[in-house]
Amino acid sequence: MNLRQMLRALACGAVMLAVAPQVRAEGTFDIPKGAHFNKDKLAKITAFFKNEVETGKIAGANVLIQQHGKPVYHETFGVQDVESKKPITDKTIFRLFSMTKAITSVVAMQLVEDGTIKLDDPVSKYIPSFANVKVGVEKKAEDGTKTLELVPAIRPMTVRDLMVHTSGITYGFYGDTLVRKAYAAANIYDGDFDLAGFAERIAKLPLHNQPGALWQYGHSTDILARVMEVASGKSLFTIMRERLLDPLGMVDTGFYITDPEKQQRIALPVPNDSNFRVGRDTNPTNVKKIEFASGGMYSTMADYRRFTQMLLNGGTFEGKTYLKPETFKLMTTDYVGPGSGVERDYFYFPGDGFGMGLGLAVRTDPGNAKPPPPGSLGELKWDGASGCYFVVDRKQDMFFVLLEQTPTERQRIQRTLKQLVYEALEN
Repeated sequence: MNLRQMLRALACGAVMLAVAPQVRAEGTFDIPKGAHFNKDKLAKITAFFKNEVETGKIAGANVLIQQHGKPVYHETFGVQDVESKKPITDKTIFRLFSMTKAITSVVAMQLVEDGTIKLDDPVSKYIPSFANVKVGVEKKAEDGTKTLELVPAIRPMTVRDLMVHTSGITYGFYGDTLVRKAYAAANIYDGDFDLAGFAERIAKLPLHNQPGALWQYGHSTDILARVMEVASGKSLFTIMRERLLDPLGMVDTGFYITDPEKQQRIALPVPNDSNFRVGRDTNPTNVKKIEFASGGMYSTMADYRRFTQMLLNGGTFEGKTYLKPETFKLMTTDYVGPGSGVERDYFYFPGDGFGMGLGLAVRTDPGNAKPPPPGSLGELKWDGASGCYFVVDRKQDMFFVLLEQTPTERQRIQRTLKQLVYEALEN
């Protein structure tokens, strides 16, 4: 395995130990509308997670499947941490990592809906430092050495680019391109800084690609958050609380935890699985100025199930409208498919069969695998480095949420859970 292949395997969680029999996805793609769950088949989910806990792969997990507004499966497994041995509950606090992006994106769409920001606005309208950002182009000499040439952007980076991850902004903790190495070398996480300061740090770095040319995972959502702050004149968390978290009843969702009672509810991975490898401090009890919109939030099942049900409902929950139908449709349209002009990075995290909406992955086709991964056309999803994962299937009026803390086992567990969920659906 060469270095490039190895980095991809690590980033995508492909290097894992198989601890359970393979489950087949055959026959579980795009099941006809109106399917219901077989309770006997759902029991396979219980057996799988009990084995994960008993074999020490994870400390614990909370799994919820909800259909037609009611839970059809809801089980907790193991403990919130192996030291305290406190049981997992719906009030156990999990670090969401990139599932933070989904929350940020919904609030951004609320600002788009009321005209506070516009999708085609240049980012430089709100953060002037991005007016002169350069694109890093790798040049290879005859002796094989690589250098980075900085060239002007062909067009301005837009708010839409930030939401679709076509801005050219990347991360520095995966991959081996020279731009990613420049991110890593810049020590962008050093010190105590807020979103304004972080945006200035990112603006000084080269873009990985021309805006609009390539789906590229990175700090786009953090820059989006700074745009939201500038446009509204409020801090990110204030905007989130006013527009989404408080009205939705997400009382235990935020960025930092100072309440001693809440600190006792934080879930932790098993001790040998504690390094999330994202290059920064991820302990929510270490309070700093920065509110990382790309991966800094924590939540509970009691909270996140409300958010996910709102998405399943198309932007409404308990009589309140959070996104108008036309806004929700705009958010869940694919912007990187054929004819878009957008290429897919080697690390294309939405995965096989998925396009990209405004902050959410959108299922557009069966994919290239044989058999295809399970799911439905139009499915929405996202996940995070901690293993947290959600899927919204509007065709089956169903969603499921997995909350766990396991950076190394997450991809294998997420794939298996999805297969088991869809294999339990019957017409």
